[in-house]
Amino acid sequence: MRNTSMTDIPFNDPVAMWKRLDKAWLALGVLLIGLALFDAPAFWPSVDFGTNALLGTAPFIAFAVLAIGYLKATGAENLLAKAFVGRQSQMIVMAALLGGLSPFCSCEVIPFIAALLAVGAPLGAVMAFWLSSPLMDPAMFLITSGTLGFDFAIGKTVAAVGLGLFGGFLTMMLAKTAVFDDPLREKPQVGGCGCGPSQPFSGKPVWAFWTEANRRLIFRDTTLENAVFLLKWLALAYMIEALMIRYIPAELIANILGGEGVGTIALGAVVGAPAYLNGYAAVPLVDALLAQGMANGAAMSFMVAGGVSSIPAALAVWALVKPRVFAAYMGFAITGATLTGVVWQFVA
Repeated sequence: MRNTSMTDIPFNDPVAMWKRLDKAWLALGVLLIGLALFDAPAFWPSVDFGTNALLGTAPFIAFAVLAIGYLKATGAENLLAKAFVGRQSQMIVMAALLGGLSPFCSCEVIPFIAALLAVGAPLGAVMAFWLSSPLMDPAMFLITSGTLGFDFAIGKTVAAVGLGLFGGFLTMMLAKTAVFDDPLREKPQVGGCGCGPSQPFSGKPVWAFWTEANRRLIFRDTTLENAVFLLKWLALAYMIEALMIRYIPAELIANILGGEGVGTIALGAVVGAPAYLNGYAAVPLVDALLAQGMANGAAMSFMVAGGVSSIPAALAVWALVKPRVFAAYMGFAITGATLTGVVWQFVA
């Protein structure tokens, strides 16, 4: 089936046109127009802030997109399958480690996970991967370290793996309970966020990808796709950061999300779920919140809970398992994020 482009959509079909619009670029345009109309003196300072922030992050973006392009072109994602062999406890550890380090879209692994579950792969290992995968990847590590610091990036990476282990081993312990009994939907709903091929896990990696024309094409397309993706979301996020710093009183953030109590950290985890755009866009927002008085622990819990509950990550789970298993997934996310925030509050 031929892909539909904007030129294929009639102008008298506003619903179809709305679906095809890129919401990130649209939101950025609306913010800029609104700022120019209602607070013109703030327009150029805000644009200057966003542009400088984006230029400062550019080296990290460039390295990240090239690294992801290389991993995709070589087929290194095939190594993910190795996490699901051996004893279940070993699988959980490997799945948490690979999930926390792999550069894969959550929806991209749906067919792979569906096949594993269908042939009896333990849900504990799958849960470990699902929980850790949305939280960190090479690109996100570079963006996070460039904006929030190397220590925060390391902390979030450890949190990603730790959350995977936490949820994976709890799932293994509770595997025979009513929550996890017969976990799969009758007809898994493959799809949801529209990213990535349907069957990416096959064959062995070819590290010298440039020797094959189709792999060179994958490298080019993946690099361009990720560059545009990061550019649009970070541009939007930096503009929101500029507006937050300008219009939201620092005292308000400090009063709501400041302090060192567990309640503040738990609130950061709860707020992280609906407020999260995606892992990349969240970094500048958290940077602004920290500058306005957000507690370190609340910032970490916000990042961890928001990453797992973001729409693409959540859809990847919802597509395959029954609601009670999905509820457990979300419960693990909020609980693990709060615990992570408590730990980070003391070590940061």
